[in-house]
Amino acid sequence: MWALPKDGVGKRRDLKIEELWPHKGYLVLKFEGVDSISDAETLIGCELQVPAQERSKLEPGWTYVSDLVGCALFDGDREIGNVADVQFGAGEAPLLIVRSGSSEYEIPYAEAYLKGTDLEHKKIWMALPEGMLELNAPLTADEKEQQRNNKKLPS
Repeated sequence: MWALPKDGVGKRRDLKIEELWPHKGYLVLKFEGVDSISDAETLIGCELQVPAQERSKLEPGWTYVSDLVGCALFDGDREIGNVADVQFGAGEAPLLIVRSGSSEYEIPYAEAYLKGTDLEHKKIWMALPEGMLELNAPLTADEKEQQRNNKKLPS
């Protein structure tokens, strides 16, 4: 297992679980060589990573985030782009960061939109609400000019 700093800056740290126990509905992990609160604080915000060959098999309908990255995302039959990243914390559903050329879209990986996945062939099919892609689409040259004009103060 590894700990990767949240900001991606710094070295990935090797970790080995020494002990674990349940506490208030969570699982507490004790890592070898992490013997104090101040040692443990260095891991705050880190992403814990498990080698793919050591991951647990998931129940149907569950997916590892790392399996989504690199998938082609489709809205019905229309290919939108490829999943470049997955972000958490913006709401209940993680956001798929989908890139297509110079465009980037944030699409909630929500069960309400999900129609199917084929992780072996790296494909995700969704039925997105009308207008969702336009919400965060790149601005056109005319829209950028209009924003600049709106920011100018009257004389």
